[in-house]
This record gives sequence, C-alpha cells and structure tokens, in this order.
Amino acid sequence: MSESLIPCVEINPSQEAKACIIWMHGLGDSGHGFAPIVPELKLPEALAIRFLFPHAPERPVTINGGMRMRAWYDIKSLDFNSRADLEGVLVSAKQVEQLIESQIAKGIPAERIILAGFSQGGVIALHLAARYQKKLAGVMALSTYMCEPDSLASEAVDTNRETPIMMAHGEQDEVVPMFLGNAAYKVLKENGFNVTWTTYTMQHNVCMKELDDISAFIQRTLA
Repeated sequence: MSESLIPCVEINPSQEAKACIIWMHGLGDSGHGFAPIVPELKLPEALAIRFLFPHAPERPVTINGGMRMRAWYDIKSLDFNSRADLEGVLVSAKQVEQLIESQIAKGIPAERIILAGFSQGGVIALHLAARYQKKLAGVMALSTYMCEPDSLASEAVDTNRETPIMMAHGEQDEVVPMFLGNAAYKVLKENGFNVTWTTYTMQHNVCMKELDDISAFIQRTLA
C-alpha cells in the first residue's frame, strides 16, 4: 500500500494473532480511549485477537465552533439527515479499509476481522461494512447512527448482508438520541442486513452489561 496507515494503539495476543478487531473511537477521543476495556472483555486467549484502536485525524469541527479535535468527519449541524459530513466519512472509511487490508496482508482473513465503532466511529463502521467487498466476521455499532441512510439501498453490496451486526444504545443518550440509532437499525433491517438492536439504561457511554454482551458477541462471532 502506497499510502501510510493511520496510527493506532495496537494490543496483541500472547500468541500469533488469528483474528483482529478494529475499534474506532468517538468525537474528540483517541485510540487510547477504548484500549483499557480489552481486559474487561475477558476473552479466551485461544481466540488470539489483535486489537487495533486507530486515532482519527485532527480537524476543525463546525458544531464545536471550529475547534480542532480528533474526528472521523466534520459535524456541520445536528440535523438528522445532514449530521455526518459525507466527504469526511468517505475519507475515513477508506483509511479504515486500508487498515483491514493491512491485516489481511499479515495473514488474518477478512472473515476473522470485526469492525467496531462508538458514536462517530460507529458511523464509519456501518458505512464501510455495508459497502465493503470482502466478507467480515462482524460489526459492532455502539451509540451511533448512519450517514445518509437514504443512500444505503442503492450503495450497499451483498457481501456483508449476512454478517452479524450488533447495534447497542443508551436509553438516556443526549449526545446521539436513541431514535437516531434505532432509525439506522431499521434501515439496515429493511435492506436485508443481519442486525440486532439492544438498549441499556445508560447515557452516551458504555456500561458493564453492554461489555458483557460485546464479549459474548465477539466469542460467538469468532468461535
């Protein structure tokens, strides 16, 4: 690959990696934000999972007064249909796709790679997975929504329609209201994707019950 890969926090298993989870953070966070949860997932060592937590590039974010911060795309308004800047989403999705390809080049097949994302990161995971030409192991879209849901029907490919997609959301989320996540879930369902929807008594964060469900999803998906 000619283009350099986006930097990541990388956590490797004690043995040679057989699977990989690429986990994108939310607005203003970094790859370090979710890295500490790896031990909390209590995953069997035999799964030999490599975790990659990429850092989004820094860019001005319109709704935050143009302040520069780590963001996968600009947020120009909080309007339901135009919250995610498509141009930024496409660039970030391409960067994550290059990360996937780098893992395939290292010997981990696409079918052993899970895409995960929280909030903005989940937008990238959903956008890429629905349009990616190689079969992935699974997708975890946490406290998130969808960029341009109306374009899914015309742009989605069949490759990952059967791939399990776990969507999870906090019932008290004031940052990404639950109806946005549920709307994304419904659009995926209507377009034939294998998606589940679970809500938790929490705000825009991750709770212990959700971590338990994430662990179960990973073990089921990579079994």
